[in-house]
Amino acid sequence: MDQWGEPVGTPVGVGQREGDTVGRLDGKTAVVTGGTTGIGLAAAQRLAAEGAHVFLIGRREQQVADAVAAIGANATGITGDVTSAADLDRLYAAVRERGKGLDVVLANAGGGEFMPLDQVTPEHFDGTFDLNVKALLFTVQKALPLLGEGSSVILTASTAGSNGEPAFSVYGASKAAVRSFARSWAMELKDRGIRVNALSPGPVETPGISGLVADEGQARQFKQALIDRVPLGRMGRPEEVADAVLFLASDQSTFITGIELFVDGGMNQV
Repeated sequence: MDQWGEPVGTPVGVGQREGDTVGRLDGKTAVVTGGTTGIGLAAAQRLAAEGAHVFLIGRREQQVADAVAAIGANATGITGDVTSAADLDRLYAAVRERGKGLDVVLANAGGGEFMPLDQVTPEHFDGTFDLNVKALLFTVQKALPLLGEGSSVILTASTAGSNGEPAFSVYGASKAAVRSFARSWAMELKDRGIRVNALSPGPVETPGISGLVADEGQARQFKQALIDRVPLGRMGRPEEVADAVLFLASDQSTFITGIELFVDGGMNQV
């Protein structure tokens, strides 16, 4: 145990081999929102495997417990809703209590559903923007007192923020706002040495994308339609997006800020 009572050493995980002693994020602290499933969980595992202590937050207590168990000693779980200011305060109070600052924020929590323009309701609009835009803003704002020079803020955007998808306009607009945040905050925080980048996954095999279409047959057709638009000819894997998160979180990207990094198999590129 070290002087703060934390276990010494890094659990062997993705990107590590038995016997490895130095990770790219050794001694770092990270926050991952929406860190219990899909891309968030894969990213949390990847960051922890490289030596970071990861604080993750999710709404479902059992999922939070399962995620912490999957990650190991380098994880702390908080059950909470990122749309709640009080829950975000509890998250950052736990980070502050640990006493080692904060080096990486992955603002990943988000979601959406199909809704044709003529059926959009105020509730649909508010729910999407509260989660994808408002909660993301305050996730980063409340982290600012803990972030030091050299910190990395990563915002999960989407290919939907820069292409047109029928019945997905509200979601797409919310992710375009995330992309805009990355540009503005990169300029606003540059004097503090804090880098801000957007990460835009394409179609990735996650519970979130599977839940967009309830009918099993239609879900298969939907996924195939997505695959047909991807030059690499397949869905992405959460671990592949996690590799990009690690790149933006680590010292390998110290001269990169304000970008949108697409992890989309070429979907929005060619």
